[in-house]
Amino acid sequence: MKPTKPIVRVREVMKSGLDIVDGMVTVGEALRNMKHPETRTLIVNKRHEDDEYGVVMFRDVAKSVLAPDLSPERVNMYEIMSKPVMGVDPQMDVRYCIKLFDRFGLSRAPVIENGQIIGLVSYTDIVLKGVMLQD
Repeated sequence: MKPTKPIVRVREVMKSGLDIVDGMVTVGEALRNMKHPETRTLIVNKRHEDDEYGVVMFRDVAKSVLAPDLSPERVNMYEIMSKPVMGVDPQMDVRYCIKLFDRFGLSRAPVIENGQIIGLVSYTDIVLKGVMLQD
């Protein structure tokens, strides 16, 4: 049976602007060069084709750099990143994305298409944009 409401896809609510950095840059350098600080997330690029993406969120910086009083200029991104990231497909129904977030304790995830990150989706994006798309 087909749903009566239109399906809202991750692609429709995701942010396409995101910051991808090299794992060797310092936390300070990565933060200074952020073009999309509203995402509160930095993606650490793959080192080669068979590698995986990493992720650093602002809370990681706070807990792993600021709280222990380390210098952001002396800590590299690879030292505090989580890897591999759990990505979502851009065609995924946002209702399933919410269930995935809940099951794995996520608040945001990269959107991956054909092995490449094309955006970032968060609870905020789903709530603010998804509600509008359903009307």
